[in-house]
Amino acid sequence: MHQNPVNAYASMQKEHLSGRELEASVLTRAGLMLKQVCDNWGGPEREAKLQEAIKFNQKVWSFFQAELSDPDNPMPKNLREDILNLSLFIDKRLFEVMASPDKEKLQIVIDIDFNLAAGLRTTPQP
Repeated sequence: MHQNPVNAYASMQKEHLSGRELEASVLTRAGLMLKQVCDNWGGPEREAKLQEAIKFNQKVWSFFQAELSDPDNPMPKNLREDILNLSLFIDKRLFEVMASPDKEKLQIVIDIDFNLAAGLRTTPQP
């Protein structure tokens, strides 16, 4: 079974990764889990793997929602709001997939996970 996202953060912090690197790593893992389900859509364990990947993604995005909702979060308010809106879209899409499994519906979540992870890995400009 995959590690809880919060525990994943904690264990990675022991390896001295920055917050951005941690977030990128967890998002990459979330995207890879969904991608593996899509790549093996006809496989015998699809339902269990799909539920596991969805649950992991939901936990990751719930963690981000909690962090971004904190009024003391140093991120600019408009950026926090944009990412929160994105997280609501992801929540909705994942619930749609749970109600009616369709690998095509997962691609946008995979793309968001990977693109946000890639953005976090770039060096911020002053």
